[in-house]
Amino acid sequence: MVTYTMTSSLYFITFGMGASPFTNIEAVKVFCQNMCVSILLNYFYIFSFFGSCLVFAGQLEQNRYHSIFCCKIPSAEYLDRKPAWFQMVMNDGHQQTSHHETDPYQHHFIQHFLREHYNEWVTNIYVKPFVVILYLIYASFSFMGCLQISDGANIINLLASDSPSVSYATVQQKYFSNYSPVIGFYVYEPLEYWNSSVQEDLRKLCSGFTTVSWVDQYYQYLKASNISASNKSDFISVLQSSFLKKPEFQHFRNDIIFSKAGDENSIIASRLYLVARTSRDKQKEVIEVLEKLRPLSLSKSIRFIVFNPSFVFMDHYSLSVTVPVLIAGFSVLLLLILTFFLVIHPLGNFWLILSVTSIELGVLGLMTLWNVDMDCVSILCLIYTLNFAIDHCAPLLYTFVLATEHTRTQCIKSSLQEHGTAILQNITSFLIGLVPLLFVPSNLTFTLFKCLLLTGGCTLLHCFVILPVFLTFFPPSKKHHKKKKRAKRKEREEVECIEIQENPDHVTTV
Repeated sequence: MVTYTMTSSLYFITFGMGASPFTNIEAVKVFCQNMCVSILLNYFYIFSFFGSCLVFAGQLEQNRYHSIFCCKIPSAEYLDRKPAWFQMVMNDGHQQTSHHETDPYQHHFIQHFLREHYNEWVTNIYVKPFVVILYLIYASFSFMGCLQISDGANIINLLASDSPSVSYATVQQKYFSNYSPVIGFYVYEPLEYWNSSVQEDLRKLCSGFTTVSWVDQYYQYLKASNISASNKSDFISVLQSSFLKKPEFQHFRNDIIFSKAGDENSIIASRLYLVARTSRDKQKEVIEVLEKLRPLSLSKSIRFIVFNPSFVFMDHYSLSVTVPVLIAGFSVLLLLILTFFLVIHPLGNFWLILSVTSIELGVLGLMTLWNVDMDCVSILCLIYTLNFAIDHCAPLLYTFVLATEHTRTQCIKSSLQEHGTAILQNITSFLIGLVPLLFVPSNLTFTLFKCLLLTGGCTLLHCFVILPVFLTFFPPSKKHHKKKKRAKRKEREEVECIEIQENPDHVTTV
């Protein structure tokens, strides 16, 4: 329960950071809040009901009762006379001769493979150079991927893979990506459109865009018709009675909102449309346009709003590249602080931080190379990667640093022998559980599969390949253990001095 309490606390802290104001994506906040509640409920469930079930199951096993049917397990002679299916159902899995064996787990086939074959192979002096080269390749690809991180502003990632909207978005991006989405430019306050200074401000705001605007068309109409509309009454009168009644300009009626106060009409709101010329990297350029136009709406005398439905996704992910990196960095820092309060070994804490950072950056870089954008799902997976890596690396590292064998190689062998089977079983079952995600027709689910697969793969690589090799030639040193053992041997080899004196009353005096 001590280890489980520490693990649950770590999960609660990291997901609590995901639910904090540091996160700018509401979906991530909601998920992290639910995870925090689930972690608390699961902890009390393990502490109460599940713990009681374990005690009950232990009593059944100790008294040789069946764990499912709760009946006494028959003797071996009785089982031999029964069919094979009955023996399989009623057997407790232990032979009579080995029922009281101290450690039957030693005969597990994975344990036997790690102890007899894998430990000797991975610590072989000829294997170590290849492992170092493998890690350099891993680090190079991870670093290259981290330099190419892109946000998740692509709407295709949020749609089902068989949705017609995906086909539309794909065709639009392939053939018509030279133009941005049509941006609605909404002027929501009364404006003196007949004023030359206002006209000049509108031209400056719309410069660089292809505009679909009733204002431009109306100014051209006035110029072509040689009509002067320099005051409000003339401007609105010609606009209503002449311009908007022309068949080619009638579609602009929906772009202007008139208000009548007495006999005087006024324009209280209007809209026009802007289209920007973009290059292949369309998403970034549209975000740049959005970031430039919105501050202008606050600084200029013209009060306006720019909007397009795609801006919802661009707002959603505009800061998503930096947020997961910040959360992961704060989590690693917080982990460092917490573990130093529970110091088992300073070098163990240091190695744990290095391992978690390496796994986190590896997942981040490799998922970028696998065409995974930084959307809400990938951010959640990065938060989960931190906890997953700690769960599997911490037992291996702390067992190594506390081991008292003669050499580092012997220490890492004993550490792998003690925890390797459990780590391998856990990661294998985790990866097998990801297989159903492949059959869900959703791009978000496929993103989840990719990220979690990389999480399990990178953790497995570090626990069984990278750490067992690197720990054999990096600190902590085991020389102090050798000195202690030599001192103990010398004490054992010392001979007690016995003084024998003759005494007439006693035979000897010692």
